[in-house]
Amino acid sequence: MVFIESSELLNVDSLICYGLHLSLTTFLQISAQSLAYIVLGGFVVAFSTVSVLAKDKVPPSLSAARFLALTQAIFWPKFFVNEVVLGTAFGVAVGPYGCGIFDPHSWGSSTQTVTLEVMRIVLAIGLFIIGVELPGPYMARHAKGLLFMVVPTMAIGWVTVAGVLRALFPGLNFVSCLAVAACLTPTDPIICAAIVGGKFAVKHVPLNLRQILSAESAANDGLAYPFLSISVYLTVESSKRVAFEKWLIIGCLYQVIMGVVIGAVLGLAFSWLMKRSLRRGFIDRESYVAQYLALAFLTIGIVSTIGSDDLLAAFAAGNALSWDEHFNSQTEDELFATVIDRVLNCACFVYIGAWLRFDTFNDPSLGISSIRLIVFFIAILVLRRIPSMLLLYKKRCFLVILVCTELSSGGCTFLHSDIGPMGVGAVFISTLALTRLPEPRYPPETQQELLATMLQPIVSFVVLGSIIIHGLSIPFFSMGRNVSRTLSRSTRDVPEWMFWINQRGAVYKDEEKSRKPDLDLEERLEYESRAKIVPASGGSSTPRVVHSHEAQ
Repeated sequence: MVFIESSELLNVDSLICYGLHLSLTTFLQISAQSLAYIVLGGFVVAFSTVSVLAKDKVPPSLSAARFLALTQAIFWPKFFVNEVVLGTAFGVAVGPYGCGIFDPHSWGSSTQTVTLEVMRIVLAIGLFIIGVELPGPYMARHAKGLLFMVVPTMAIGWVTVAGVLRALFPGLNFVSCLAVAACLTPTDPIICAAIVGGKFAVKHVPLNLRQILSAESAANDGLAYPFLSISVYLTVESSKRVAFEKWLIIGCLYQVIMGVVIGAVLGLAFSWLMKRSLRRGFIDRESYVAQYLALAFLTIGIVSTIGSDDLLAAFAAGNALSWDEHFNSQTEDELFATVIDRVLNCACFVYIGAWLRFDTFNDPSLGISSIRLIVFFIAILVLRRIPSMLLLYKKRCFLVILVCTELSSGGCTFLHSDIGPMGVGAVFISTLALTRLPEPRYPPETQQELLATMLQPIVSFVVLGSIIIHGLSIPFFSMGRNVSRTLSRSTRDVPEWMFWINQRGAVYKDEEKSRKPDLDLEERLEYESRAKIVPASGGSSTPRVVHSHEAQ
């Protein structure tokens, strides 16, 4: 038998550890890019694996009593949780304030560029898909209504939010507050599409209202450029006259109008080209579907190169492409666009979750505190859209007539004003604003530097709050609805299945009631479970409830 000294064992262990370390350092190539791919791809894979579990209903187990049914309503509701909330939560978990695996701010000076382009791609493809999916010449029929609905609502909300900012953050002057408010004015089309495109909205929200919500969110996201440009020009330019001239010529005519025209021309041109190619047999169905990505990238590439509004151009191109509904008929029942949109949305909100900087939410030297940010966020939820929309409805102005019948009722108007999430668009606009402002010093010495320092902490806090409130509004509403329905059913003596019958035709007869024995809860449930409905006899339209002991 050979004995090994402890010192020799130590040397062997050291050699093994050294060899393992050498092999790991030789073969492993850990980088920020590879970790980003693991995080983004891993979440998409994980979410896709359990997407039905998160967005639909968890199968409840069978219960023998109504107490268990109530428990099911609380713990097994229809979740309707989309990728917006889950992606952001996962991004926070793997970000610098969680595991520290994925940190977009560690990329140095390129962080702003990467953030801007990621948001641009997600927004452009999302807006292009919204434009394609709107039925035919929808924008032509509702152009006046959308114009008079979007512009007054955005303008009133823009000034209102700026006033609240001025009151809570006195270090910013009113022009700087207008610049911050311009980032928070537009409704985010990505979160809005995730909300109105879910199963709950499809079941409970009318189609025409879902269409007007999608069109309005797409239009006002692109129209955020004029609100941002006038604020930035007034901040940067020394002369107000020069600022207004640049805003009118560049911000309105060149960016917005030119962007819409170029996008519409590209959409119509490619629609004509694809129809001509189809008649000659040069194009197949798969190539049609590929245009969802190809034409969206081409549009934002051309329009951003000339400095116009690329987001509004992408929406106009998608709507013009499907103007005669030929493109829709060729891509019907194809899920490619939905799949791409889902993958991009998942990756985007994971990025946003990791991008959030929680340490900037409390900076006394800048006048930023968590309490002020919470008060500001609550004020935005209450004052940003709801008062202006309800005012237009109450006054019965011509806007409601032009908008069509979607907002003809107070309930629809309130729902439309309430669904105003802030997310990808706000991050994009705020990052774009930073590219037009000087690099800030700390502490900031000028109003421009103060605006550049405070802009994204305020915007990112509001984005986080909007994702939580708007992303979880439907799950909480569904849970409360299930609990309320279960509680109301538990107080009824009539079996639950009886309420699926026409109440005027299905009744208990007096003699059937008199024959019903006096049973406790479990025996009564068993008694009711044996009941069945038999067809009416003698030409009567009234079905008859028969229990198993009668059938015998």
